[in-house]
Amino acid sequence: MNTPHRSVSGKSAWPKIPARYTYLVMPLLLSFLMTFLVSLISTVRSLGLVDGLFRIWMGAWLLSWMVAFPALLLVQPLVRRIMGLIVERP
Repeated sequence: MNTPHRSVSGKSAWPKIPARYTYLVMPLLLSFLMTFLVSLISTVRSLGLVDGLFRIWMGAWLLSWMVAFPALLLVQPLVRRIMGLIVERP
């Protein structure tokens, strides 16, 4: 079985996503990770450590992620403008 491995030069054998897709990949990763953690915290806080917690949490996470990803895509241009106003360029 062939498995991806690092070459001697240190480059990954996996292909990388082209930089032009950064505007999609960044909100995808941010929304995935943030909703994953926040939904766990809110589910445990609401229900405690109950039977079926994982199933309930995954349902809450999926719904949260389905809302968060498109929302981040919509607000991303506004956030970039605000960042341009408050962060000094190098």
